[in-house]
Amino acid sequence: MKENKYDNEKFFKKYAEMERSKKGLEGAGEWYELKKILPDFNNKKVLDLGCGYGWHCSYASDNGADLVIGTDISEKMLEEARNKNNRENINYICMAMEDINYQDEFDIIISSLAIHYIENFNELLSKIYKSLKTKGEFIFSVEHPVFTAEGKQDWYYDENGNIMHFPVDNYYYEGKRNTVFLGENVTKYHRTITTYIDKLLREGFELKRVVEPKPPEEMMYIDGMKDEMRRPMMLIISAVKK
Repeated sequence: MKENKYDNEKFFKKYAEMERSKKGLEGAGEWYELKKILPDFNNKKVLDLGCGYGWHCSYASDNGADLVIGTDISEKMLEEARNKNNRENINYICMAMEDINYQDEFDIIISSLAIHYIENFNELLSKIYKSLKTKGEFIFSVEHPVFTAEGKQDWYYDENGNIMHFPVDNYYYEGKRNTVFLGENVTKYHRTITTYIDKLLREGFELKRVVEPKPPEEMMYIDGMKDEMRRPMMLIISAVKK
């Protein structure tokens, strides 16, 4: 069952109030590290899996990509993408990323904070590999395994409501996690760092970069951002098809 919370009106309105929804890439804490490892988009064919509002699609287009295809399971997300990030060379398609069926078509495939919603990582990775040209690059971000392990994705607090620590439990027990995001019950899938990296290598990718992005100094004024230095929240991996 492919979950699509973003077409729920209540959930979507809450998502629209997030910094990354209102400010785009500059409102995303991980963007400052992600953009450092992005490849040259000039004259490239790009696929964005789980494209959301299409911020990364427009960035690729504005940086010289010949063609960009953005896929997302949510019609509401794609409606916003077409409104906010419409370009002549961007094609938005309503499709779950698990359903892609391309062969040696893309120079670059990117995915931002979407793959941890996918149950079968092995199957998806195989499709991504087949969709890339030789020497094609795959860059993706996910919620960090330290962040997803215990499941609740919240701090432990003392009796006065002060943060004590972040729980990490059941790390090696991979699989479904039920958590609350924007006040709604959401299903995510926990995997270890080893699983992400080892599956890439076994599929035939060559690892290029592994980054645990820290919040940038210019965002430290945001409420709660300093606490994000206490544990990793995201993981970024860049790999190339041999």
